[in-house]
Amino acid sequence: MNTPGVDVPDARGRTGLDRVGRDLTGNPAVIVRDVELLAAAWHVLRRTTYDYRRRDGSWAREQRETYDRGDGATVLLYDPDRRTVLLTRQFRFPVYVNGHPDGMFLETAAGLLDGDDPAAAIRREAAEELGVTVGELIPVFRPWTSPGSVTERLHCFAAPYSPASRTGEGGGLADDGEDIEAVELPFDEALAMVDSGEIADAKTIMLLQWAALKGVLDRDR
Repeated sequence: MNTPGVDVPDARGRTGLDRVGRDLTGNPAVIVRDVELLAAAWHVLRRTTYDYRRRDGSWAREQRETYDRGDGATVLLYDPDRRTVLLTRQFRFPVYVNGHPDGMFLETAAGLLDGDDPAAAIRREAAEELGVTVGELIPVFRPWTSPGSVTERLHCFAAPYSPASRTGEGGGLADDGEDIEAVELPFDEALAMVDSGEIADAKTIMLLQWAALKGVLDRDR
């Protein structure tokens, strides 16, 4: 039987999607037994069966589903002179269907790597979404934000910006269905919006709190 994404190309030309994870050897307490391809539209959903040696030495057969959307990058753009941050606002259906009042989500500019290195990817996203030409990039951290089910690792950056670096229109790519608003906020107001719940995006909260802890927008720096 020919299965798209396994032994014949899927809509994106991919094969062998059921091979990912079969050759893992870094943890001797995990032996991968099978990988099933459950879905491969744009991103990939797999179910992996493996044997796991528990702390008491016994072995257990377990299954986990993993959602593979590739790795991503995000950037907190901050103006140290005016003490502002530049965020995006866009409609996010997953949060809307899970209790967000209107799905209009405030967050840092972000996107998938799509084959680029993280720095190049986030420069691309900042230009597309916010019209900003990014200069110096500060690597901050690289967390896995949903390790129970999503494979994505997020490369988090910060970067200064100024009115002069806003060289494009932004708004995202219309061909990709993006409709993104640039939202400039005083840094203290953005932090207060974390407390109020108006900013509820994990990556944005982490980067705002990093900026507060590091004092990158302190006037006496």
